[in-house]
Amino acid sequence: MQRYDQLYRLYDEFDAATLRAFQDLVDLFPPVDSRVALERWQEASDELAGRKDEVREAFPETGETFADLAARATREQAFGALDLHAKHGRGVNVLVLDVDETLRSAGGTDNEIPRETLHLLTEFHEADVPIVVCTGQTLENVKGFAIQGLGNEMVHSGDLSIVYEAGTGVFTPGHGADTKRLLYEDLDATVRGVFDAVRSRVLSEAPAEIRRGCHLQGNEFNVTLKPNFETGSDDARGIIDRALVYELDLLGEAVAEEVGAAVDDGAGADSDAPGEWARAYYADEDPEIRSVLESRGEMPDAETVGDETPDAVLDLFERVDVAYYEADAAEIGSLELNKVVGVEAAFEVLGVEDPFAAVLGDSKSDLRVMEWVDAEDAGIAAAPEHASREVLDHVIRTDELVFDRGKAGDVLRTIFALNRLASLE
Repeated sequence: MQRYDQLYRLYDEFDAATLRAFQDLVDLFPPVDSRVALERWQEASDELAGRKDEVREAFPETGETFADLAARATREQAFGALDLHAKHGRGVNVLVLDVDETLRSAGGTDNEIPRETLHLLTEFHEADVPIVVCTGQTLENVKGFAIQGLGNEMVHSGDLSIVYEAGTGVFTPGHGADTKRLLYEDLDATVRGVFDAVRSRVLSEAPAEIRRGCHLQGNEFNVTLKPNFETGSDDARGIIDRALVYELDLLGEAVAEEVGAAVDDGAGADSDAPGEWARAYYADEDPEIRSVLESRGEMPDAETVGDETPDAVLDLFERVDVAYYEADAAEIGSLELNKVVGVEAAFEVLGVEDPFAAVLGDSKSDLRVMEWVDAEDAGIAAAPEHASREVLDHVIRTDELVFDRGKAGDVLRTIFALNRLASLE
């Protein structure tokens, strides 16, 4: 109880809110060429130093840590961190971060990562905590905003890794031959053949409405259709729902052809069967996909179709993932290449041998990483309040680290506080 009593004293006797305001001003003050502004920054810096000195004097044994706590974390965040330390007994030694709708939000941050969040990430970097950016985006997209937001030096420091396309590749600058790992090259020829077939046909054979309303994301391996409308809009939702049905049918045809299952040979075989096999299988695997198919009247008789699906087709479906992101994307990926596989590869390159990760994410692909670290007692999970229901259920059931839309900085402050408290042990 001693540590709890000390925190109560810290937040009861000191004006932590004002101390945080000075710290934020010092950290986030924009670069300006103004003598008056620079004088104001220096005044704030001096005031911050003085207030931190008061905390240090009041807590002779823990003063430096408590001064940092008061300057970085709210009362609630500090006590939440103390609860996490009591439960897990250690701090976080690696961050695993989704980007879209986690670090940034179309509806909350104008699709930009807030300066506060970026600065906090630099604080973790300076504290020698590696960062794994784990996203479904292409490598070039991620590299661009990472360098713009975090700086070229940090991105190429050797302590930052990018898991891209939800685990098909890992990019870790500064590691020689291990800098780029193309994990999809380890897949067998059958799976690669299916993806080659789908990718080559997905736009050229698409109905005109889908060709006009979607574009193919420039992935190295996954096949992802994105809307040509604002993400989250009704138009985006409509076109992605149609694209999902189309992709399922195309996938079914490609799988059937790859394994030599019966298709239309002019002798009465059902040319629609492969698409129905795929619809029925993935509807059974994912309630969101089933909901889309049912709402569009495209749901086949799952029981009948399932009984008729060739075993070779089912075996290959079990190795291929179809992901639906409402009003955002319809994607085909490999179940053998997911964010867990990518994160494991990133840890290996970064030299994280005994991970205790903080995993921030909002989607089913992030949930797999969260469940993996939970099963291995290798980390904690956090999610924005608008994350998928499955993600929220997991986060609430474990450590209850739910943050407001666009406010990833709040949970990063809690993790910062956890690490500072862990440093006292």
